[in-house]
Amino acid sequence: MSSLSQALWVLLLGSLLGLELIGKVPPTLHTPLMSGANAISGITVLASLTLIAQAGGQPALLLLGAASLAFALFNVIGGFVVTDRMLAMFSRKPSGR
Repeated sequence: MSSLSQALWVLLLGSLLGLELIGKVPPTLHTPLMSGANAISGITVLASLTLIAQAGGQPALLLLGAASLAFALFNVIGGFVVTDRMLAMFSRKPSGR
């Protein structure tokens, strides 16, 4: 089995496992898990910036670093938006008096 084939199997099985686990998370735990995912994506942003800085002008590494940076930033920003929206559901609304 080639390394690409093994990597695709790991991606497929990891995606299915993640989908199954996230589907069983109760709503009360979703916000803390989102905060943890944001922290992990923050580490991915730093790794992407490091890859871009050390690419040495190699287009493949620059492209890989840029793509991973874009996905990580999308995840971080989306996570903060969703977390803010969920926390707004629990905040008290001012009375209309």
